[in-house]
Amino acid sequence: MNANWIFSIAGIGLTLAAAGQQSLDSAYRTTGTAVVAAFEAQRQILQTSSAVMLDGRKEIGYGVVISADGHILTKASEVLDVKALAVTVDQAHFREVRVLAVDPAWDVALLKIEADGLVPVVYAPTSAVPQGTWVVANGATTRTARRLLAGIVSAKIREIPASGGAALGVVLNGKSKFLEVDDVNEKSGAKEAGLQKGDVILSIEGKKLKKIEDIAEILKDRKAGSTVKMTYRRKGAEITVDVRLAARGEMFTDQMNRNDEMSGEFSPRRSGFPRVMQHDILGSKSVVGGPLLDLDGRCIGMNIARANRAESFAIPVEDLHELSGRLLKQAEN
Repeated sequence: MNANWIFSIAGIGLTLAAAGQQSLDSAYRTTGTAVVAAFEAQRQILQTSSAVMLDGRKEIGYGVVISADGHILTKASEVLDVKALAVTVDQAHFREVRVLAVDPAWDVALLKIEADGLVPVVYAPTSAVPQGTWVVANGATTRTARRLLAGIVSAKIREIPASGGAALGVVLNGKSKFLEVDDVNEKSGAKEAGLQKGDVILSIEGKKLKKIEDIAEILKDRKAGSTVKMTYRRKGAEITVDVRLAARGEMFTDQMNRNDEMSGEFSPRRSGFPRVMQHDILGSKSVVGGPLLDLDGRCIGMNIARANRAESFAIPVEDLHELSGRLLKQAEN
């Protein structure tokens, strides 16, 4: 057989293989009906032990049911400013939702609805599973049923540092001889703490400030999500507040790189987490907040951020278990 025949046959084989891949029945693709049906047992757990977060009728995220009487964990930054926050668990709808506690470092809020007989998640014994392990999470939902998405654990557990470092979120007036606030970022902890244009920053953590470099020196080793005690002057009165530090890169989400432009939707906050599991489940930013399940239906983590088209982050179960206990105790005090 001559070389031309060999190349011709090889070419036909490659063409047929490519055609076969392209013609894969939709039922057997990642989100196909046959694949989804294989995870029906896990979907049933999502149905009863994950909560849908709503802004009026609009679905904005999910939550993890952690007690039979209505305690739910969710992604804080997605729900704290929602005025018409409502929750659906299974097919029951709750319009009265209280925020009991918040952990800024993890971006997690503890919510409470008036309910009984809910089915809390069962925590997996460990998040230390091999890369390639199958996991399941919420996809979009219908009015009555949870849908699911499946994928695999795709990287080792690690810290995700704050994008661009931690910052107060204020712009100072360069013409003033004081540290006078000229603007406050709408997504910043300074905005949450009530700072306004014209306020003069006097001290942070008890250290008096004279120039902008003093602020940078104090904040250089601090992480996004942590808080600092700040004293400022407004109309002659000195006011002291706790200010949450935000990630610089996430206060300016309109400044996207090429990867972001290709990624579709991603979470406004997607960095500054102490530890995360990474998985490749497809989805938009609205699917965060709910449980990440293993194939036994146990909660191996809580989805906390959609980072880009190939990466989603979850809080590992060990950290989630500790966090839930701490927030429940905080809510009791």
